[in-house]
Amino acid sequence: MSAKEMGENGGGIWIQGGGELASGVAMRLARCGYAVVAAEINNPLAVRRMVSFSEAVYDGRIEVEGITGRLVSPGKVRFVRGEVTVLVDPKASCLSGLAPAAVIDARMTKLEPEPLPCKGIPLIALGPGFYAGRNADFVIETHREARLGEVITEGEASPNTGVPGKVGGQSSARVVRSPADGRLEPLVLIGDMVEAGQCLGRVGGQEVRSGLAGIVRGLIHPSAELSAGVKVGDVDPRGGAIDPALVSDKALGIAGGVMEALLRLRIQPWV
Repeated sequence: MSAKEMGENGGGIWIQGGGELASGVAMRLARCGYAVVAAEINNPLAVRRMVSFSEAVYDGRIEVEGITGRLVSPGKVRFVRGEVTVLVDPKASCLSGLAPAAVIDARMTKLEPEPLPCKGIPLIALGPGFYAGRNADFVIETHREARLGEVITEGEASPNTGVPGKVGGQSSARVVRSPADGRLEPLVLIGDMVEAGQCLGRVGGQEVRSGLAGIVRGLIHPSAELSAGVKVGDVDPRGGAIDPALVSDKALGIAGGVMEALLRLRIQPWV
């Protein structure tokens, strides 16, 4: 094994999930010298694809703010310093064999999820569904209007409200949902400017329209299998002031909380 590839647990971190928030965490940890593996499902539903390592499941490779994510098969998974290793492993079957220093549950189910096979390994969990001291060692607050990024050592994060956080003064109107089962046939690209009511694409022959004017900050992959009601797009009313290729302030704040938790656990990056 090369010096770049390390199987010891020193600074190796397993992240269950590869969506926007998980990827913000993975990016910051990789920058700081931690070696990161991100495990995903075989049909990722990330909307902010330009900043989600789950995109590698579809395309084999993705770069998020200078950090490369690379898809590997479960039999070839290793901790690689300086990039994020991505694999399809929804049950975390490779976790115990890899022996990470810590596990981050970033599935964001917002309910108590099926436990991961990480007995004896510190678990840091993002958002609702976890209780520090019961089913996680630390819980990181993910609610924008609570203490975003707070490391909770006893208790739980703010409950899921079911209402998207406000961005540019807009909440539910910025979120675009699928009208039917099927796949998205997009008519716009991430980064395009759109008008309120504009057709962004079709699912199952039904139109998907924007609820406001702004920039297309995210759009689900056209290969993703969708169910009616699933989030398929994100239109940001702040328009051209926003770069869809940059990780959000929310993801950066949560990543800061994860970093604090790791250091409180005395889990250092490789140097």
